[in-house]
Formats: sequence, C-alpha cells, structure tokens
Amino acid sequence: MPEPRPSADAARSSGDSPVADGSSSSAARVRPLRMADLPEVLAIENASFATPWSAETFANLLARPNAHLVSAVDDADRVRGYAAVWFAGPEGELGDLAVHPSARRCGIGSALVAAVIEEARARGAAEIFLEVRESNEAAQKLYLGHAFEIVGRRPGYYSGPVEDALVMRRLLAR
Repeated sequence: MPEPRPSADAARSSGDSPVADGSSSSAARVRPLRMADLPEVLAIENASFATPWSAETFANLLARPNAHLVSAVDDADRVRGYAAVWFAGPEGELGDLAVHPSARRCGIGSALVAAVIEEARARGAAEIFLEVRESNEAAQKLYLGHAFEIVGRRPGYYSGPVEDALVMRRLLAR
C-alpha cells in the first residue's frame, strides 16, 4: 500500500471527458493515467505534498488490476491533475488526488472526484473512503460537495507536520 498522505482534489471515464478549466477558453479532459505521464505527475505530487509518493508507487499502482488512475490533461496533453483509487471487495479507497498549483480552483479536482465515483460504481463498490488532513479545508470542501461525510479521525496520521486525518466516506447507490 502507498504511504498515507492527504488527498488534494479525483475521475473515471471509458474515454476522455471534458472538464471546465476556468483559466482560459480551453478545457481539460479526464483520461486514464499513462506511464508516460509520470514525470508530470511527480512534479505535481512533489509540489502538493510534504511526503510525496515515488515513481515506483505510481508504477506499481498502474500495474494493479484493482487500482484505477486517471489524469486531467489540457489541450496540449499536459497533466493538470490526477487521482488514484483502489478497490477491495465493496470498498474503494481514494488514496491520492492532486491538481497542479496553477490549475487549482478551476473544476479539475471536482471532475477527478466525479470520475473516481463513476469508476467505483462501475466496479460495484458500495462506498469510497479517503483520509484528508484536518487543516486541508479546501479538500474537505471539495469532498463534502461530492456527498462525502466525515466518519472518523486518525490521530497523528500524517507526518511533516504531524497532524490528524479526517476519515471521509461516500456511500454509493446500488
């Protein structure tokens, strides 16, 4: 399993789906994450988290049949955001989600969350869980806007700095 860490902003599609970018007249689209995306993903990961995941972590997830990774890309096919979710039985775990600092607050995070929910439904999941830093109010607001609710707390879950995680859950209609 990857190292625990906060989520930032998550999506599934059988193909590409459009996402309003907000920063220009162009749009981002959500598509499956590719190995070739990893350099851009790692740059966003390192800019977003105190304890970033490694290229090996992402590569391992891409190889797992129970995991699904998506990216939001712009018209030039540059990665603007990404999400990683994996499944065990009836549960999904949204383990990572981040948006490039210059593309935040433009709807990309919301589109990624919607895609994760769509993938979870397609796999027959009953619920999705995630952990988020207690201080990350922007991420909490994003998830609450997608019908996640706070269902628990993990004291001292994060390091760098040490902080509690809020456990959030989204129930899915079957």
